[in-house]
Amino acid sequence: MVSLEEVKRHNASLKDFGPNLVAVFVGGTSGIGEATARAFVRDTLSSRVYLVGRNETQASKIIEELRQLNPDGQISFIKCDAARLNSVDEACKSIQQKENKINLLFMSAGIFTTKGRDETDEGLDKKFSLHYYSRMRFLVNLLPQLTAAGNVHAGDGSSTVNPGLGQNLSRVVSILAAGQEGPLIMDDLSLKSNFSLRNCAKHTITMTSLSMEELAKAYPLTSFVHEYPSVVKTGIFRGLGPISRTAVNALSFFAKPFFVPLDESGERHLYAATSSRFSPGGTKEVADAAPGSDGEKGSGAYLLNWNGNDNGNGKPLQELRKNDAGNSVWKHTLETFETICGKN
Repeated sequence: MVSLEEVKRHNASLKDFGPNLVAVFVGGTSGIGEATARAFVRDTLSSRVYLVGRNETQASKIIEELRQLNPDGQISFIKCDAARLNSVDEACKSIQQKENKINLLFMSAGIFTTKGRDETDEGLDKKFSLHYYSRMRFLVNLLPQLTAAGNVHAGDGSSTVNPGLGQNLSRVVSILAAGQEGPLIMDDLSLKSNFSLRNCAKHTITMTSLSMEELAKAYPLTSFVHEYPSVVKTGIFRGLGPISRTAVNALSFFAKPFFVPLDESGERHLYAATSSRFSPGGTKEVADAAPGSDGEKGSGAYLLNWNGNDNGNGKPLQELRKNDAGNSVWKHTLETFETICGKN
């Protein structure tokens, strides 16, 4: 376990990364995304931050608070219904018009629901889309900017060796449930015929981990982190009906001793988003690199527990790798994008 003191010490050193880091927080107007964005703005120099969400009123309040926290930071709101891939495309275009590089893509948007399959107008289940497809769409769209951040050049025009830190920081973090992977229904990955909340959870979690392994191999200047946040009190239950909310609140009362405070969660996620332990696969050997999701030190794809420890769930992923499931999952993901968004 990485101690909270070590986490805070690392975060306090982020000003050494230099000015003008760029970060995009999808789901940055509440919960874990907001807490991590606050920590990022506080601890960086003249950073540019984009909060992506639906609630413009809430975003305006947060932006005002962040500007007081660090007057040198530039914080913008990008309105987006992240459950819709075409809305994701519009949000990404708005960011790309302003930024040539992005150092951090942090994604935590999600919902807790007791409904069955609830399709958007694009034909995807809303929960599935928020937890997997839309996140991967943000990632794919912004890969050119993430790659550019991982390949900045020295002042004399020569290319630097990417250490995955400082101005070369290039990282993707998805907050979901690393370590809870399981078998996939390979002939129905989007669960058109086999939807259940359990299957949806297993598919979004496992497909995230496998996709990040594929991306880490294809984009060695960027590192990919899938993290389990533990139990954090956020607004994720706000979409439930009164009876369900009452039940959740009762359970939350008894689970309170096991909660990770929201501020601590933000600190720890900022650490995961910036520490050299989670270096890209294409960097030179990093002495303190953590084991990747495949067990290889510094592989570029990482499965983390809330406390910074490796949270790899070896056996299910090992079985899936035998059949090259990662390649199949990623191919399916790109085909889904093409069906909904066209050849883009």
